Amino acid sequence: VEDIQASGRDPATLAREIEKALGRYIREPVVSVVVAGFQGVYADQIRIVGEAAKPQAVAYRQNMTILDVMIQAGGMTDFADGNNAVLVRGAENGRQYRVRLKDLLRRGDISANVAMLPGDIVIIPQSGF
Repeated sequence: VEDIQASGRDPATLAREIEKALGRYIREPVVSVVVAGFQGVYADQIRIVGEAAKPQAVAYRQNMTILDVMIQAGGMTDFADGNNAVLVRGAENGRQYRVRLKDLLRRGDISANVAMLPGDIVIIPQSGF
């Protein structure tokens, strides 16, 4: 089978196309496509830096919140000043918002959960002991 472009296709659609291509050689092929890692295009990534347990870039998904991002980043380190974290909104020319990650993650205050947009950056500072 020749190369098949995967970019821009969901796994189910790609699997059906691979099955169709293999159908010329194999009777009733069954294909599963599993995406092991995806960061998305740079402009659509959300980056989390500073005192996150695992600082990283994550792919933006529709209806994503800061809680989703923090789960992917493994929460905060013991040295994080979570209630002084900053959300830098790329879609608003770098406008900054204070976010209360400690209240959200450690106290369960769901009112501190905010919607994320593509290009956002979450900066978690170190506490000043």
